[in-house]
Amino acid sequence: MPWRRSPQSLPAPLSLEAPWMSSQTAAERELAELLVESLNLEDVQPADIDSEAPLFNTGLGLDSIDALELALAISKRYGFQLRSDNDENRRIFASLRALSAHVEANKTT
Repeated sequence: MPWRRSPQSLPAPLSLEAPWMSSQTAAERELAELLVESLNLEDVQPADIDSEAPLFNTGLGLDSIDALELALAISKRYGFQLRSDNDENRRIFASLRALSAHVEANKTT
């Protein structure tokens, strides 16, 4: 009979999360799900979105049309508007974490 390891001698399972990726809070996960759903990002899983990575350009690769669609989805879901003329939009849309913090601070529903 070939040698087999007992369950006690097996190594601990490896984490599938990359060490450089920040983990998502519950609010960030909910927003990531809304983002993927509202923008029809077929090849992206909400859990795979790094909370601190840029949403635009080199990060998730969103564009200004995506920002408008996401703002509309956020308005419908959370009951407040993200205005296109807001000087803070670069900060608000910088990352999933920044957007989530803004949503949590302003949501009415």
